[in-house]
Amino acid sequence: MNTDDINLAYKVRHALNENLDALSVSTTERLAAARALALSRKKADAPRQALPAKRPLFDIKALFSGPALARIAVAAPMLALVIGMGGVYQYEQQQRLAAMAEIDAAVLADELPLTAYLDHGFNAYVESQQRQQ
Repeated sequence: MNTDDINLAYKVRHALNENLDALSVSTTERLAAARALALSRKKADAPRQALPAKRPLFDIKALFSGPALARIAVAAPMLALVIGMGGVYQYEQQQRLAAMAEIDAAVLADELPLTAYLDHGFNAYVESQQRQQ
């Protein structure tokens, strides 16, 4: 039943209950007989289904079941790949920063000849000097 049907049923019941005391005895008897007949024809209530038992918050058996293992088998390599790529990126960034820091330190310490500042291949020169050391 939708809400409109339920509201109509409540309104009809309310209207019938307002004039209940004014009904004649014969009408009351006919209504009682109709009610008894309706109750005899009423279908038996369906048995209620038992609620499922509460599952524990963390179920080890469910974790190692077939579908869960399939999800883990897909997720674990993906997670390892993402972590590995992140590690490689961090390593490369550290290497790049270290090289730039060495160049800055050499410039600030005036360990480079003046011709290095005028050369367009300045970075190549600094890298070749680092390789020689």
